Amino acid sequence: MIKKLKRKFIFINMLLVFMVLSAAFIAIYAMTSHRLTQECMAMMEQTAMRLERGDIFDNKPIKEFSGTRPEGKKEPPQPLIATFGVTVDAEGTILSIWGNIVEISDEEAVAAIVQACLDSSWETGTVRGEALRFLKRTTPTGTVIAFADRSVEISTLLSLIRTSLLVGFCSLGAFFIISLFLARWAVGPIARSWDQQRQFVADASHELKTPLTVIMANTELVLSHPRETVESQAKWLGYIQTESSRMSGLVNDLLFLARADHSRRQVPMSPVVFSDLVWGSLLPFEPVVFEQKKALESSVEPGLKVWGNATQLRQLVAILLDNAVKYAGEHGQIRVCLQRAGEKVALTVQNTGEPIPADQISHIFQRFYRVDSSRTRREGGYGLGLSIAQTIVELHRGKISVRSDERQGTTFTISLPSIK
Repeated sequence: MIKKLKRKFIFINMLLVFMVLSAAFIAIYAMTSHRLTQECMAMMEQTAMRLERGDIFDNKPIKEFSGTRPEGKKEPPQPLIATFGVTVDAEGTILSIWGNIVEISDEEAVAAIVQACLDSSWETGTVRGEALRFLKRTTPTGTVIAFADRSVEISTLLSLIRTSLLVGFCSLGAFFIISLFLARWAVGPIARSWDQQRQFVADASHELKTPLTVIMANTELVLSHPRETVESQAKWLGYIQTESSRMSGLVNDLLFLARADHSRRQVPMSPVVFSDLVWGSLLPFEPVVFEQKKALESSVEPGLKVWGNATQLRQLVAILLDNAVKYAGEHGQIRVCLQRAGEKVALTVQNTGEPIPADQISHIFQRFYRVDSSRTRREGGYGLGLSIAQTIVELHRGKISVRSDERQGTTFTISLPSIK
């Protein structure tokens, strides 16, 4: 699937680049062609006007036409488009020819070209089979036809097409190489997430298989003694309840993340006394900490309020406390501090257990990620708790961060906007 996604990414990227380059080259070609056409039209307008006024005697009339500049003649000081004009009477007889930088070598060819223009219903256009553009005007005595050589126009456009194709192929090749690197970079997070999810499915399948096996085995034991009382079967029923609770917890975590991902839907929020909520979340953990021979210290500033969802905030605090108790280490300490920090409310949960490796800190909020799979499985975790905690914090427009070292252990810090 990842390879197919990379190929699709490269194909779409190359298609977009091709469309952009094509649009750019077509626009350049169109503008260049329009400019050259306008230059030709301007030169033909001048030629037609001189023929209409009859001031063609300023230059020596040239009576031979070949479509090329005469040999031995010097180029004009400024680049000009070769033009010539013809005056024709009402019967179609050529009365005069005036040329600019052209030679006439075949009068029959000129007559054929003039006749083709006279037969055309268009006042301007190109002569088929000749590199000429014409402009036709009707006068009281006949018709004036001005011609312009399109050789420069055609060569310029052909050169532009060749250059565009060369630049286009080189650009597409360069963009293809760039797209290969971009595909790896863009699809990389998806590939890692896909690998993590596949690993999670394998782990979750293993985790769900064990409680299901226990539930099925204990259910068979209960069913095999239908005359026994519930009290005598309490041991087996207790096992079923415990394993069912574990499965329910996993399913609930997955449902929470799925719902949170669905357009980041808005949850009902109201003013919450965060200080009271933290105190209420600490109480259930005190006997757990005592039984595990660990120490719990707390410092909660009273009266701090936030705008949020009480159920989610309670779940957030419970996740952090549960995580701290699990990984505080033997005879470890858990410290909880809630205080105001400017316009924010800052909650820190610290444990003195084994620190998180530096290269794994940036991954601990990823779904299904577990720093130590064997230890996490032993503690009953699925690698979803911290991801849920981050999701809740983001839904409340807050920030969550972690710091871990040998000296102070691991500290999670949550910052939420406070209200009065």
